[in-house]
Amino acid sequence: MNEIKKRPLKEIGYNFIPSEYLPAGKDEFYIRNRQFGERTAYRQLSAHEIEVLVKNHNTADNWNDILVTDAFNPALVQNNQFHGFIRIGDLENIYLEFHDVPFPVGIYNSKIISCDLGANISIHNVDLLSHYIIDDEVILQNINELVTTNYAKFGNGIIKDGEKEDIRIWVEVANENGGRGIIPFDGMTAGDAWIWSRYRNRPDLMKRLKDMTQNRFDKSRGYYGHIGKRSVLKHCRILKDVSIGSDAYIKGANKLKNLSIKSSPEAKSQIGEGVEMVNGIVGYGCHIFYGSKAVRFIMDDHTNLKYGARLINSFLGNNSTISCCEVLNALIYPGHEQHHNSSFLCASTILGQSNMASGATIGSNHNSRGNDGEILAGRGFWPGLSTSLKHNCRFASFNLLVKGAYPAEIDNPLPFSLISNSESYNCLLIRPAYWFRYNMYALARNAWKYGARDMRIEKSHLITFDYLAPDTVNEIFTAMELLRNAVSVSDEYKASGASSPHDYLCSESIHWINMDEIESGRREVRILKPCESYRDYRDMLIYYAVKTIVEESADSSTIAEKFTTAGARGEWENVGGQLIPGSRVEALLNDIEESRVDSWEKIHQFYKNEAADYQGELLGHALSSLKEVMVLESISPGSDALNRLFEDAEKISRRLTEGCYQSRAKDYSNPFRNMMYESEEERDAVLGSLDENSFIKKAAEDAEILEKKISTFLC
Repeated sequence: MNEIKKRPLKEIGYNFIPSEYLPAGKDEFYIRNRQFGERTAYRQLSAHEIEVLVKNHNTADNWNDILVTDAFNPALVQNNQFHGFIRIGDLENIYLEFHDVPFPVGIYNSKIISCDLGANISIHNVDLLSHYIIDDEVILQNINELVTTNYAKFGNGIIKDGEKEDIRIWVEVANENGGRGIIPFDGMTAGDAWIWSRYRNRPDLMKRLKDMTQNRFDKSRGYYGHIGKRSVLKHCRILKDVSIGSDAYIKGANKLKNLSIKSSPEAKSQIGEGVEMVNGIVGYGCHIFYGSKAVRFIMDDHTNLKYGARLINSFLGNNSTISCCEVLNALIYPGHEQHHNSSFLCASTILGQSNMASGATIGSNHNSRGNDGEILAGRGFWPGLSTSLKHNCRFASFNLLVKGAYPAEIDNPLPFSLISNSESYNCLLIRPAYWFRYNMYALARNAWKYGARDMRIEKSHLITFDYLAPDTVNEIFTAMELLRNAVSVSDEYKASGASSPHDYLCSESIHWINMDEIESGRREVRILKPCESYRDYRDMLIYYAVKTIVEESADSSTIAEKFTTAGARGEWENVGGQLIPGSRVEALLNDIEESRVDSWEKIHQFYKNEAADYQGELLGHALSSLKEVMVLESISPGSDALNRLFEDAEKISRRLTEGCYQSRAKDYSNPFRNMMYESEEERDAVLGSLDENSFIKKAAEDAEILEKKISTFLC
């Protein structure tokens, strides 16, 4: 049976905060007045103003509880019902124009309960507007319900006075069973979500994070909803417990409930027709259009949901776009693209710069025994058309999966790989370092693209977009060690007489070797062209190290000395797209557990401090990496040896530049692509001239600058 309470009509708009939750000596408006702040002086209505309001078919339970400014114009208030304590700002005889549509200033045909209404607002046909603070020049038109409850949390996962723990909102990222759940809050970053979701074996850490979130907000009841200056809401049905920043545009939304929608003049958020969003945070500059749905979610700044996309129990990192498809229980780092109705992403942690192709089914628990499986993929994860994976799977950075139904769990630690499911040979095929050899244009362009498209105004994380960085370089070292171990037991190596697996891989060529431990099950896993892959890995380590050294060191005279003092290459963590040494992350976690770091603001300051130290740490990592390569090759850090490595880096740079050009040139020489055009001129008119490709030209210019630095760095 529905619980419908009966109360006296005169109480509408009053007793917003139940008496048992009112602090001693406070009235029900104490929080509202604090939110409202210092404003222009208000006064009661004059007898003449009341007379004009009544003639204009307005009613009020108590005209004395309606306060106005001296510039209030009662002629602009018509056919309304007022209940409770209401403040109304200046109303001038003007209209507001938005998107070429005029909106006369004033309040018309609406029911308003206990609200503060700013200067020169335009309110038309709002069936119910209750307990809101409306800032200046806001436009509200044709809205069914716009209400706030006394226990409103505005999307934050907190509990208010008198509420039980079981009503707290959790976002169950990364795993469908809720075992990695996080509590959403306004200001949460992908790094926060990563820390909270990953270290579940540390109960003290989990408790501290929960307490920090609860303590971040006032648990008192009585907060009003807020709509910031110049925001426009029209043709919407239900908005309940929603806080909206300035300059937002919401048109035709079906249901918005328990949300914080952040917006500003520099980063305006928009919500369009048919959208339904419940229990979440919408960051600055977000766009949600065309029937999209989101439930229990965090959308970081400058993210997009379009064309019926569904985002449920997920964190979506900044500068990401999801269209048409369904995303459940996912933690997604910045720079994610998923545009196809037939793609599905579930129970996954994706570490950024990712792209889901049409038909990709990543993380479906329907092919596992339970609903507790997970996918973990490093940066640059690109599953191809109609790819399906089985839980559990883990992928190193920049793994590209060829179309196919992969029948078993995969744990691929080889970065920059092409992975294919060979049904003909009943084996898994992996070509390590594929990107460097065959797809440099896409690799280099995407690194540039993600940086160029980073629209954030407040950069809470220093996000790394370079494909060669401490995380991927460490993965390359791991991959090279695994290749050495695998080739050391091969018959070819044993018969070669080579002095070491490293020397063998650097000088020979074999078709494939086995690394069957990469896939669960009994079939073979073949690593294709391991020698060529190994050499490409080696070259990229040298290129990364030398490039970093010449760009981060102002003086070449101390490089040899720095090599001798360089420590061991350390582990790094990808924390929300920001690369941080693992030892620093561990220190942060300890500080949280010991309450030395006791707020999210201090954690965010930690990110900023690490960002300031990144370039120095990067140089140290590059020196250690190059030193490790030299140990592998029995090279001493003398000047001649360094010069040879720096000369190698120049050659590698030229090869990468040429590879970038050639991988794009294939599209211009392919007869099956050219058959669509009657001439080269038509092709170039459609695709653009290869020689005028702005990115290729930029890549060549950058490479030339780098090569000059390398050639002059050591004499």
